[in-house]
Amino acid sequence: MIGRIAVYCGSASPADPRYIGLAREVGAMLAERGIGVVYGGGKLGLMGAIASTALEAGGEVIGVIPEAMMDREIANEACTELRVVRNMHERKAAFTELSDAFLTIPGGVGTMDELWEAVSWAQLGYHTKPVGLLNALGYFDHLLAFNRHMAETGFVRPAHQKIIIADSDLAGLLAKMEAHEPHQPIFAMKAGDL
Repeated sequence: MIGRIAVYCGSASPADPRYIGLAREVGAMLAERGIGVVYGGGKLGLMGAIASTALEAGGEVIGVIPEAMMDREIANEACTELRVVRNMHERKAAFTELSDAFLTIPGGVGTMDELWEAVSWAQLGYHTKPVGLLNALGYFDHLLAFNRHMAETGFVRPAHQKIIIADSDLAGLLAKMEAHEPHQPIFAMKAGDL
């Protein structure tokens, strides 16, 4: 059961209003389902839209923000809880500690960093939590194609090819994530399997 989910997304507000609308839909649905949101702690862009919508719907929202971001006055003080950490490494470790699953929606470089770390840590065996990718608006089509390319060329082992759970519909994605069964991590493999 997913009680809390780490949501990775952009702090930008793209010109296309569908992205902010998507973030609001995610925040509302998670709150409606009683799933707490763990996110980057900011009040800007998609991040802020998810948090404010989840809070308005009565959901739990835990923000995890590095000290450097607090000083720039972008922290969302309205969160149920706002944790201030020293750096990005501590932030990502807190996301993993506080959450039962990971959900990535559109974002930029920081969002990709968080997604790939969640995938890498699952592959190695640092966690066994589902890693979801909401491919709304076709945003991640090329990323999913590249992930298939890595698998086809042999850089992603067969046991790890389904770590990323993708869907274009949030309800469908959450259902797939709830049904997630952990794979065999690298730490449990023998040399001959590698």
